Amino acid sequence: MTEKKDSDLGWGVRWPAPAKLNLMLRIVGQREDGYHLLQTVFQIIDITDGLIFNETEEDRVNLKNTIPGVKEADDLTVRAANLLKKESGYQGGVCIEIEKNLPMGGGLGGGSSDAATVLVVLNRLWKLNISEQRLMELGVQLGADVPVFIKGTSTWAEGVGDKLTEINLPKAWFVVLKPQCHVDTGKIFSEKELTRDSKSIRISDFNAGQNQNDCVLVVKKLHAEVGQALDDLSQYGEARLTGTGACVFVQFSDQQSARNVYNKLASDNEVYIAEGLAISPLHRQMSEFFSI
Repeated sequence: MTEKKDSDLGWGVRWPAPAKLNLMLRIVGQREDGYHLLQTVFQIIDITDGLIFNETEEDRVNLKNTIPGVKEADDLTVRAANLLKKESGYQGGVCIEIEKNLPMGGGLGGGSSDAATVLVVLNRLWKLNISEQRLMELGVQLGADVPVFIKGTSTWAEGVGDKLTEINLPKAWFVVLKPQCHVDTGKIFSEKELTRDSKSIRISDFNAGQNQNDCVLVVKKLHAEVGQALDDLSQYGEARLTGTGACVFVQFSDQQSARNVYNKLASDNEVYIAEGLAISPLHRQMSEFFSI
């Protein structure tokens, strides 16, 4: 019997960590502990970071390449792996290599998605058999968006981002524009002028076109670049902010329309073209690789 190579077991393989767009974001209240109560819709898109995991002899988690300005111990991928070790009592080491493609501070969820990929993949590679629900409970300790990436579907989210309902979204393509600024989510949510009393809506209301983002006015006030990006995109369709930004986007029903706009913007801007996905590419690869 031929012994399986590491790559056959999932080690040394590139695992995707996809981006998301918030197609709508309403702030409907605030708890006494300061956490905001939200309603939002997450759309997974097909632009991704990539993570590669390699076993090490040391009983520790480390990065092959650190992200500039982020200490290794503070990196969400390291924190996620250590959280998994603490939860399971697993003794063993891993070196994580990050192929960083998603912009930081852009509202695309790159850090949260990276953390989710660590939890999902290492749970399998380390043979921990932790349930998806428990992984989501661990994930929320790292960031409010992490459970969405663990779930891996288009999602309607409520509460503090912990009440998730799968939602069917129409097939769509997106042009995503990244202004040259970094938006601090914590700062946006601490602003006094932020709307915190929007009326709750239902999924049917969103489907009927109610897709406001309550963060837009505050983000535009603090970052003129975002306002300019929204103006630049609005000539091609309804320009929207994802999360707290900085990225803005326009939705199209077909690839060619998105491609035409992308081509007009690509030479002078940091811009992406992306397809909306019903299932995360991470989950698709996991299913194909492990024949789940």
